[in-house]
Amino acid sequence: MASNSCSGVPKWERRTRLFLCIFGLFLSFYALHVEISRERDPEYRAMCDLGDSVSCSKVFTSRWGRGFGLVQFFFAKDSVLNQPNSLLGIIFYTLQLALGQSVSSRAAFLLVLASWVSMAGSLYLAGVLAFILGDFCVVCVSTYVVNILLLFTNLKRRTGLEAVKEKTG
Repeated sequence: MASNSCSGVPKWERRTRLFLCIFGLFLSFYALHVEISRERDPEYRAMCDLGDSVSCSKVFTSRWGRGFGLVQFFFAKDSVLNQPNSLLGIIFYTLQLALGQSVSSRAAFLLVLASWVSMAGSLYLAGVLAFILGDFCVVCVSTYVVNILLLFTNLKRRTGLEAVKEKTG
C-alpha cells in the first residue's frame, strides 16, 4: 500500500475524501434547496423529479425527510431538533473533511465511527425509500453510495495508521 511519507495514510485517500465530501455536500445542499423550494411553492418541480415513483422532492418533504422521521415522536414536529436530513448531511461531510486533515489515530477512529453511523442512517432511509415510500430518489441513492465509499476510505486510513503504529511502537 502506497502511503504519504510515513503517515500510513494511503496516497489516494486525501483526493478521494475531498471528492466524496464535496460531492456529498453538493447533494446535501441540493436536497436542502429542493425541500425549501417545495415548501415555498408546492408546484416546484426539481430536476430530480423524473416521475411519480422517481421523485426526490416527494422524499425530502415526507415525514422521513426531517429527523429521519423519528425526531417528531419525541419532540414537536416544528422543534429546532427536527432538522432536514440534508442539514445533517452537510454537518457530516464537513466533519469528514475537517477530521480528514488530521492523521491522528483518534481522528481516524472518529471518521470510522461517524461513517458507521451514516451507514446505519443510510440503510434505514433506503429501507424507508423502498418499502414505505415506494420511491426511487436519485439524490438519496447517490448519497448512500458516497457514504459507502467514505466508510471504505476511512477504514483504509485507519488500517494504514494502525500498521505504521505497530511498526514504530
